[in-house]
Amino acid sequence: MDQLEAYVRGLYRKPQLRQLFLELTLQCNERCFHCGSSCTPQRPEDLLSLEEYKAILDQVKEDFDLGRLQLCITGGEPLLRPDFFEILGYAHELGYHWGMTSNATLITPEVAHRLAEVGMDTISVSIDGLPETHDMLRGTPGGYERAMRGIQALIDEKVFKAVQVTTVVNHENIGELDALFAIMDKLDIDSWRVINLEPIGRALQWPSRMLTEEDYLRLFSFIRDKRLQGYPVEYGCSHYLGPAWERELRSWYWMCNAGIYTASIMANGDIGACLDIERRPETIQGNIRQSRFKDVWDNRFELFRRDLCEGSSFCAGCEHAGHCRGDAHHSWDYDKNEPLLCFKKLLF
Repeated sequence: MDQLEAYVRGLYRKPQLRQLFLELTLQCNERCFHCGSSCTPQRPEDLLSLEEYKAILDQVKEDFDLGRLQLCITGGEPLLRPDFFEILGYAHELGYHWGMTSNATLITPEVAHRLAEVGMDTISVSIDGLPETHDMLRGTPGGYERAMRGIQALIDEKVFKAVQVTTVVNHENIGELDALFAIMDKLDIDSWRVINLEPIGRALQWPSRMLTEEDYLRLFSFIRDKRLQGYPVEYGCSHYLGPAWERELRSWYWMCNAGIYTASIMANGDIGACLDIERRPETIQGNIRQSRFKDVWDNRFELFRRDLCEGSSFCAGCEHAGHCRGDAHHSWDYDKNEPLLCFKKLLF
């Protein structure tokens, strides 16, 4: 972790773009209570057009090494965009490696085959509980069954590098972890990503669903135990877990990739870091309609290329500041200048 601390400080000076997120739409056919983007449809004239996306893809290919870059497609539900396959087919022709986040309810065997044809490498699909719980949390009757059919269609295609399932755990569905594991264990998926409900977006309207300290310890112990048994269960890149838990829940040490490895172009052309970060003037770095992406990447993002804990009274004097660096940008309170979630005293 000491070596990583020095490495991250080097990235502050010389960032390396490794993941570029394209938010194709904020339209969604589900209404998840935990949605970090609070997805709502936008006016058509606000959305980037097919030709604008092609120009962006041309531009990024010219300015960056595609061999070191992953294109990450998201929304909303990206498959709701009518020209989805035209955009990604063009990306495939240019040589991009790309993956997608989806609720999978629109993925039929035919759609899975088309995704293979336009070069999709990886996909992460959301399953947030057993059927009744999943449908309730995502506001979609029948959503669980459609999503599971979509996952099976992806598996049956037999060409994707990774089919992952992501589960967001909250106080109401944490009791279903063992039952969900039994289901995931029977699926031929490549990994199961189990993460906690974050205090952002729509989830702020449901304080009763936030995890308790007991819930967090139960969640982390569950992931650790499954990993020790050799199962591909992981926590993800959400938070700093302290020296006793780092590498227990995932295969890497903590770092927030926002603005040093990761950038995003939003559906309206705004340029930012991680798409889960609160959208406010200081976190928006420009707009692709007015600026070349590389110019913004090279000359902006100052907010993300320093330790969040610098100048924070909450973090002052913390002996873990060098490793934590203020934790994650997506869960930082920019008004109070402190983290919304900190595992100090709970885990370390």
